[in-house]
Amino acid sequence: MAGFFLNAWALLLGMLFLMIGNGLQASLLGVRGGIEQFSTFHMSLVMSAYFVGFLGGSRLAPAMIRRVGHVRVFAALASFISAVLILYPALPSPLAWIVGRAIIGFCFSGVYVTAESWLNNAATNENRGKALSLYMIVQMTGLVISQGMLTLADPRGFVLFIISSVLVSVSFAPILLSISPTPPFEAAKPMRLSQLVRSSPLGAVGMVLLGGVFSAQFGMAAVYGAAQRMSIEQISLFVATFYVGALVFQYPLGWLSDRTDRRTLIAGGAVVAACGALVGIFLSNVFVAQLLAALLIGSMSGPLYSLLIAHINDFLDRDDMAAASGGMVFLNGLGAALGPICIGWVMGVLGAVGFFFFITALMVGLAGYALYRTTRRPALAPEDSGSYTPVSQASSPIVVEVAQEYAGEASEETPSPETSGA
Repeated sequence: MAGFFLNAWALLLGMLFLMIGNGLQASLLGVRGGIEQFSTFHMSLVMSAYFVGFLGGSRLAPAMIRRVGHVRVFAALASFISAVLILYPALPSPLAWIVGRAIIGFCFSGVYVTAESWLNNAATNENRGKALSLYMIVQMTGLVISQGMLTLADPRGFVLFIISSVLVSVSFAPILLSISPTPPFEAAKPMRLSQLVRSSPLGAVGMVLLGGVFSAQFGMAAVYGAAQRMSIEQISLFVATFYVGALVFQYPLGWLSDRTDRRTLIAGGAVVAACGALVGIFLSNVFVAQLLAALLIGSMSGPLYSLLIAHINDFLDRDDMAAASGGMVFLNGLGAALGPICIGWVMGVLGAVGFFFFITALMVGLAGYALYRTTRRPALAPEDSGSYTPVSQASSPIVVEVAQEYAGEASEETPSPETSGA
């Protein structure tokens, strides 16, 4: 593992700066939109545009890399990110922000694809699992730090946008000046979406629902905080709590995942998150209760993504695991793109607490469907289940594909379960 860190420290440092910059701009827009008196619906379109762009980048970035190379793609897209971040406060209109967020989502997706292919190249078969865990920790740490930076300056001005732009620009240096060789780029042939749904209906439905929950946290949580008239410090702490929960509870749920029926664990985690959202609804005027709600939701929604990936792998052949990664990311991204629009509509009807009503509905739906699936086919014995690998929803298809390959390697020691009878 020490060898991996020596080879990849520059990449990890650059990704830390990127995540701080990305997390800061998402929450900052949520706060600044309230200051500019944008409607909740307009802000929901702004937040949704990021995930639409991210989906597009996930599809087009591999072709761009094969055409002009990693370094050029990384430098060009990161430059666009810095430029758009500076333009936000200069163009305070919903339409301009929607276009800007779509561009930033596209560019961040391409940057992640590029950087994560370098990460995969730096890892070996022996340390790939630990490398993925370390990368996930860096991502979550960056998102947590970004929320603290929201308090460094007045969101009415330009300073925070400049800080976010500088962070992204500075992230280029450790990555592009690294002595690591440019890796070859190969992407697995994607699995048909219908095949993925047949193999694991719960996994497919869960990916869409969790995409909606993640989009609620990434951007819309700050919109909710502004609608609740929280202070900047309170919004910062509220949003950070989601990510702290996701980081802390990855490994306890991963330990349980390898020792119990994953469908039951998915249902239980979704119930805990739904209970957290109910706390947010009924105690909406108590800030400590809002933090508890964020902690319970984040502590379950983050690990549930990794848990769903592991569950899907339980019903795939070894050779199909990497091919399924694109479908997983697409389904998750589809839910993330639709999520903010739905949240904006619900908040428009019910007020700010519509934020938590939306999360409650998604988590109750996930719990109910997971319990239903337990009646459709028998549970796998724990020893027949694949391994759990922590993965963040902020990752590109590259990391999901690497996690799939790692899970496939770990499963070679045991026979694959039957995949028929979905």
